[in-house]
Amino acid sequence: MATAKRKSSSKRSSGRRYGKSASKRVESAMRRRKKGTLKSGRGGKGGTVKSRKQAIAIGLSEARKKGAKVPRKRTGKRSARKK
Repeated sequence: MATAKRKSSSKRSSGRRYGKSASKRVESAMRRRKKGTLKSGRGGKGGTVKSRKQAIAIGLSEARKKGAKVPRKRTGKRSARKK
């Protein structure tokens, strides 16, 4: 039998998840983190970002605000904490 290519699930039918402009934003955020100019939070109150993951999150957030193709944020599952 010849090797048949399987189609991926129907959920991911539309090629790229992230647009090019989104990756540019993340790239920019990573550079600013390396330089030490990337800040977290609003205004001048936030400290400098040291975490790589945080820098990526900030880049994606900026891309979302500018209308780039970025998937929606995942909402965390609510834990059943009843007191």
